[in-house]
Amino acid sequence: MYPRKRSIRDLELAGRALFLRVDYNVPIQAGRVDDDTRIRASIPTVRTAVEKGARVVLASHLGRPRGRRDPSLSLEPVSGCLSSLLGSPVRFVGDCLGPPVRRAVDSLGPGEILLLENLRFHSAEVENDPDFAGRLAAPVEEYVNDAFGTAHRSHASTVGVPTVLGRGAAGLLMEKELRHLDRVLSDPRPPVVAIMGGAKVSGKIGVIEKFLTLADTILMGGGMAFTFLKALGIDVGQSLVEESSLETARKAFREAEACGTRLVLPEDVVVARKCAPGEETWTVPVESIPPGRMGLDIGPATRRRFRQEIEEAETVIWNGPLGVFEVEEFAAGTLEVARSVGLSRAFSVVGGGDSAAAVARAGIRDRIDHVSTGGGASLDYLAGKTLPGVAVLTGSD
Repeated sequence: MYPRKRSIRDLELAGRALFLRVDYNVPIQAGRVDDDTRIRASIPTVRTAVEKGARVVLASHLGRPRGRRDPSLSLEPVSGCLSSLLGSPVRFVGDCLGPPVRRAVDSLGPGEILLLENLRFHSAEVENDPDFAGRLAAPVEEYVNDAFGTAHRSHASTVGVPTVLGRGAAGLLMEKELRHLDRVLSDPRPPVVAIMGGAKVSGKIGVIEKFLTLADTILMGGGMAFTFLKALGIDVGQSLVEESSLETARKAFREAEACGTRLVLPEDVVVARKCAPGEETWTVPVESIPPGRMGLDIGPATRRRFRQEIEEAETVIWNGPLGVFEVEEFAAGTLEVARSVGLSRAFSVVGGGDSAAAVARAGIRDRIDHVSTGGGASLDYLAGKTLPGVAVLTGSD
């Protein structure tokens, strides 16, 4: 848990140029924003900056252009979307540094907003190049990070700019993310149920280890469950297994027993010959997966068991889908668990990425206490790792 960081609320911003790092890594189709969830999440911080009279310079990445200009990854469509949401104009400039940017920033009046072009059109952004960070910082006087989803990256816009300026503050969304994650890590109301899903064990070892000491019960699904099942000696057919993580799974069983944590694995699964729409499916006990079949979702008996555990919880933490929910035939388990979380009395926190998408698809977003905007960042934070984009911010007096 981090000491409290200086907040945008604490800053005197009237007339000052503010570099506001946001997360506008949003899907764009045919030149229009396809999902504005992340843009909407930034609105309270942007409005606060405007109300304080800042000359607001918004900066974000979009996709992975790998240091090359890619018109399909331009942030220009975001400026129009943001203008509509704010009800006021948002200017756009076709680069993130250099004379055109300096002129655009200098022309801003108090409360006016400028959106820079995609930071990752320059490879120096992801390299946290000191010269690049200095050029980003040159036109501005203050720094606020509201992009929790990038806080686990040591990039120029998340670490370099506040280092150059010698100070940095958290935006309202960043504060909200840290507050809710801190609550489930430092003061969760028992019983605590953690739901773990996703494809691989290797990407979530730290979180699994943390949950073994934090949770009373861990419900495990998704591809990672088959590595754990195989570690118990169960033949899982053609299901996804990380052979390199089998010993990690065996160690987790030992630690769960030592901690008194119940690690609940699927008892039945939905299987198919391959993961594709329209495939014929069967529901079988995990001990009876046929040769040539792969498990792609948790079965109805497992869904009922998971629902019972969730109904008894006071705190629920969920990260990762419980099946290949992008394919209709294998979505039922993830969506049913999402509805169970939404209908429960528990304080609930859902990690970003696929889990957040499942919550939205299940139509219970408003019933979840907190849906994180950062998949990788929330994983690292829950695992107890330092987030460079948070650590660099100025501490509160």
